[in-house]
Amino acid sequence: MKSTQYKFIELLICFILIPISFTIDYSIWIKLLIALFGFIYTLLIILKVERLKFKISPQINWNLFIREIFLKLTVIIIVTTAFVYLTDKSSLFKVVLEKPKIWIFILFFYSMFSVYPQELIYRKFFFKRYSKLFTNERLFIFLNAILFSLGHIFFRNTLVLVLTFLGGLLFAITFNKTKSIILVSIEHAIYGCWLFTVGMGEMLGFPA
Repeated sequence: MKSTQYKFIELLICFILIPISFTIDYSIWIKLLIALFGFIYTLLIILKVERLKFKISPQINWNLFIREIFLKLTVIIIVTTAFVYLTDKSSLFKVVLEKPKIWIFILFFYSMFSVYPQELIYRKFFFKRYSKLFTNERLFIFLNAILFSLGHIFFRNTLVLVLTFLGGLLFAITFNKTKSIILVSIEHAIYGCWLFTVGMGEMLGFPA
């Protein structure tokens, strides 16, 4: 019982109160320290308490994964390209055409140092740590997507919250089905890199 209560309090602090606190104006250095402490705490729980191992499962169905990603990415490409074209045509593929070196650097940096840590926290840690607290699987996946979106509230942009909620749903479904941090990180990186490529990177914090 105490363990369950602790986990609920932990979830409240790490995934609700801290993200909301980042919308308040106070020292960026304190915010960075809180974020760093939270990430280290997450890693310690993963390694020491939950005893999760980092390895690629030999049972991954790569062919099915690639087909599903291709279909979802096709829809995302069509919708986002149309959106940027209609709302801010000048930004369409602007970074690729005008700053290709920055574009390549950002794709690499984002995939390695933003996507993977996010997936460690919001999928690997979150699913292992809290899944038994919720008996309804769909509700748990929905909650994960909501909290993933809330983790981006510091951007103070409604469209970002919508996009990260939808992305959170896709990532949560993928992880719930595959239990693979590798697959969900690849999926996350592909979609995020595309948004930066098509011209939506600036609102998501990418330098452009």
